Amino acid sequence: MTESYGWVPEGVDITVPDASRVYDYALGGVHNFAVDREFWHRAEKMFPDARLVARANRAFLGRAVRRLTGLGVRQFLDIGSGIPTLGNVHEVAQEADPEARVMYVDIDPIAVQQSRSLLAGNPYARVIQGDLRKPDDILYHPDVLDLFDFSEPVAVLTVAVLHFVPDSAGPAGILRRLGEPLVSGSHLVISHLGPDATPAGRAAQEQARRLYEKTPTPVVIRTREQIAALIGGEFELLPPGVVGSAEWHPDPDEAGDPPQPTALVAIARKRS
Repeated sequence: MTESYGWVPEGVDITVPDASRVYDYALGGVHNFAVDREFWHRAEKMFPDARLVARANRAFLGRAVRRLTGLGVRQFLDIGSGIPTLGNVHEVAQEADPEARVMYVDIDPIAVQQSRSLLAGNPYARVIQGDLRKPDDILYHPDVLDLFDFSEPVAVLTVAVLHFVPDSAGPAGILRRLGEPLVSGSHLVISHLGPDATPAGRAAQEQARRLYEKTPTPVVIRTREQIAALIGGEFELLPPGVVGSAEWHPDPDEAGDPPQPTALVAIARKRS
């Protein structure tokens, strides 16, 4: 039976799995289609920890935003923000300061539309459609320039998105360009898929990676050293460096999922 949804923007191809919708389903969201769910179940069968990795990324995002608001950051540029789900950036940031400013950016029109609906009536949070591979189009978008004060620190969030950027697209240059207009005190937040620690785990992960090659967004698995190399330039890594998500300032109050070493994370600060 063909699915029919009134919330799907015109022109969206629902016959091909989309990374944003697949991630939404992994986190328990409802804005996804049978093709996304089928894709996820195939990936999870190959790599059983995939759902835990998704949850680890989301938990890290919340901890990172809380930590940055504690450092006085009040502007967040969330690139690859995905479809709204529990613990959205504006909810976490505006709990610390109701006037904290959040700009969501996603390439998927469904993510943009759903975010726009969620943010209706919130003057300090907006969403635009944009592509991480085109940083200038994001930085100089009229809505971004209107919402943000670039004389104050900005946190750029790239959570579970850089592993969809191939080396041929120059991910290090993208991060450098994103950092160039930012003032001292700005930060870069990264989570990225890394290699499994065991041979059996790496074999399972490789099967899932090959599955993503059949979608518009193939996955690139990078080591800790490779991720650290992407960050050089405008930013310097903060302790504890590139680590598994469970190792990054763990919150004792969080639910106790087992650590996911393939969910690599880091925060870097704009060089003075």
